[in-house]
Amino acid sequence: MNSVLHRPYNFSAGPAAMPQEVLAQAAEEMLNWPDANGKRCGMGVMEMSHRGKEFLFIYTQAEADLRELLAVPAHFKILFMQGGGLAENAIVPLNISALKKDADGGGTADFVVTGSWSEKSFAEAGKYCHAHVAASGKADGFTSIPDAGSWQLNANASYVHICSNETINGVEYHELPDLKAMGSKAELVIDFSSHVASRGVDWSRVGLAFGGAQKNLGPAGLTLVVVREDLLGHALSICPSAFNYQTVAKNESMYNTPPTYSIYMAGLIFRWLKRQGGISAMEAANTAKAELLYRTIDDSGMYFNKVQSNCRSRMNVPFFLRNEALNDAFLSGAKDAGLLQLKGHKSVGGMRASIYNAMPLAGVQALTAYMQEFERTHG
Repeated sequence: MNSVLHRPYNFSAGPAAMPQEVLAQAAEEMLNWPDANGKRCGMGVMEMSHRGKEFLFIYTQAEADLRELLAVPAHFKILFMQGGGLAENAIVPLNISALKKDADGGGTADFVVTGSWSEKSFAEAGKYCHAHVAASGKADGFTSIPDAGSWQLNANASYVHICSNETINGVEYHELPDLKAMGSKAELVIDFSSHVASRGVDWSRVGLAFGGAQKNLGPAGLTLVVVREDLLGHALSICPSAFNYQTVAKNESMYNTPPTYSIYMAGLIFRWLKRQGGISAMEAANTAKAELLYRTIDDSGMYFNKVQSNCRSRMNVPFFLRNEALNDAFLSGAKDAGLLQLKGHKSVGGMRASIYNAMPLAGVQALTAYMQEFERTHG
């Protein structure tokens, strides 16, 4: 792939920046997709039948690459769905909340609330099952993860839901909880939307993982679900057919027309990830980027981060200026320096730098250099 011109560094939380070489390849293939042998098919991917041999090749290759990258065991199904993480907040309880049934015939799910997204998950699930907050970090402003020893787990819960990386609050589980070691027989459900493919997953601890693609895997429109096979077939009677994991798995994500172009783009990113050295290489790179940014914040007299150091996100770094009157000047200068989308979420304010897989180290170096210069001239 030919080199591309340098663009500004995009720190958006999502839809997020994608690798430039992937975008360049997609542009080159837009009007006439070439197969593995370089033969042009006369169509762009968006024009293909999802049941045609051309797209089935794209789909099959994408699924195989993702299974290899994430080391997904054979007894887990990979589903390519739609609706994003927000829809999965309903689709998950519709499918597995009745693994165990309460006296009234309904199911129970536990939630560990560590930020805005797990709060939304808890609220949505309550429409379809008995949703129970097992622990919450709200009292300290979602700046820490409640110690697992303090979790009040329901013995009859079908699953325990966590958001393993909170994009707004900047809190991340650096290690997934081991429910078995905690004496729970519930399944662990993780929303890994904002760190999927940035680090490995211990599938021995997970029953189901889901995530929107628009952080690390491609454009909006594709939702990834990885679910252990024995959890299929337990959907509530009110679950729509297109959202029933068993139906989707049986039809290899083709029960309804899948988000074909988003799957194609994700497939290009999977191959890009493999060229970078895979997930272990990406985790090392992401750790280095995050350490540089946090060190710049911690060594500063102008900036600060509120999250406890043992659960700071390596994907989404919120930070604040001690003098908030300088916020607009900081953002204006950042834009002039080619550093985009740094404004924090409206619910928490301040700044936020999302440094997903596609953000190169050079982008974080440019940001930290700007931060230091801004402090020198405004401090």
